[in-house]
Amino acid sequence: MRIPRIFVEAEFEPNQSYPLTSEASRYVGRALRLPAGAALCVFNGKGGSWQATLAFEGNQALVTPQVYNPADIESPLAVTLLQAIGRGERMDYAIQKAVELGVTAIQPIFTERTVVRLDGERLAKRQQHWLGVARAACEQSGRNVVPSIYTAIPFAAALAESEADVRLVLAPSASQNQLSTKIPASVALLIGPEGGLSDGEIAEAEAAGWQSWQLGPRVLRTETAGSAALAVLQSRWGDF
Repeated sequence: MRIPRIFVEAEFEPNQSYPLTSEASRYVGRALRLPAGAALCVFNGKGGSWQATLAFEGNQALVTPQVYNPADIESPLAVTLLQAIGRGERMDYAIQKAVELGVTAIQPIFTERTVVRLDGERLAKRQQHWLGVARAACEQSGRNVVPSIYTAIPFAAALAESEADVRLVLAPSASQNQLSTKIPASVALLIGPEGGLSDGEIAEAEAAGWQSWQLGPRVLRTETAGSAALAVLQSRWGDF
């Protein structure tokens, strides 16, 4: 049986006890029905993991890390996904699958056709939700390093801020569908919203040095496109 993996926001010291969140406590106690003394793997998102044991104080679950394991499974290819903000579960899916596929960071962006409009407190809450999605994807996929989820910014700002060696914008109308055999150190991948990027945005990206890239003859949904593109990048330049 696979040992459950739990994210814990703490700076671990061996043989010290750390409380789990109420959500994680319910998960290990009610969903998994783990008894006190059960083995867990815990990580704090900064690399490495700990073998730990589980305890309970009422409904509160606690973990005690004991043995540190420095091994990580991070991709050698640093990929930042610039994902146009999608509605509800579409954005969650895009983040979840990107994390599973080894993305290094995710930059949510507002585009001309972005339907979801967030600011202030609503944006802050959504950012925390997206971070939770990324942490859960790390628990499932075996990653110990949680990708950065940057604060959402406008399309133009995202173009200007990227300093990746290779910058790709997915565009169904692009003529280019081949990738170089030379392996870059870093890649930025830009995915449009449900309605796609406008012609003006694609032209703006190309003028800023981004390369339009076509995956194939079929138009993919925004939540599917990032996953498909990341799989190709990992196969070409990463660890697939």
